[in-house]
Amino acid sequence: MFSRRFILGAGAVMLAATLIHAQNLPASPEGKAQTQVGGKYVPGKDGAAYQGGKWIEISYSRPILRGRKNIFGAGATYGKDVLGSAPVWRAGANMSTRLRTEAPLVINGKTVAPGEYSVFIDLKEGNWTLVISNWGAVKQPDPNNKTALWGSFGYTPDKDVVRAPMKMTKNTVSVEQLTWAFVNMTDTGGELAISWDTAFATVPFTIGS
Repeated sequence: MFSRRFILGAGAVMLAATLIHAQNLPASPEGKAQTQVGGKYVPGKDGAAYQGGKWIEISYSRPILRGRKNIFGAGATYGKDVLGSAPVWRAGANMSTRLRTEAPLVINGKTVAPGEYSVFIDLKEGNWTLVISNWGAVKQPDPNNKTALWGSFGYTPDKDVVRAPMKMTKNTVSVEQLTWAFVNMTDTGGELAISWDTAFATVPFTIGS
């Protein structure tokens, strides 16, 4: 009897801990997409090691569908569920999506110098445009801050560094959690890619000199 009570009690404690843990998880967990370019593998006594590369990173929050269907909608209301009252999409959730690069990137014929930028997407049905911007980012809304944004609220295009049309395709599966990635990478460049629900969009870039 004692053993049974102990097992039942332990089970209840574990269930309570699981529920508490679940309640403390963020609605849109933080994520990162990273790659390294321009280096090479150098042989060593413990195996080859990658040396001399420069990092490129996208940091963002990852909203989850949680049963929602056709998240971007269609027609006159296209994008409204993800935009809210913002003029462009933060391409994630919470704080603005951020691009950090140690290498110059050539996107749509323009060079994005090494540094840190905000990333937005101008949403039009079937016609997305990637926006790399000099707007700063804050972790919490601050209407008094005129140089940084929370998400994409208050965005204006005067700080745009580059705009680039995105190639759009439809996934054959529904991606549950928004995902940024680097795809088709080579020594000279690759593509920035975003997927969520059945949408998949990419922009090519090359490594500048």
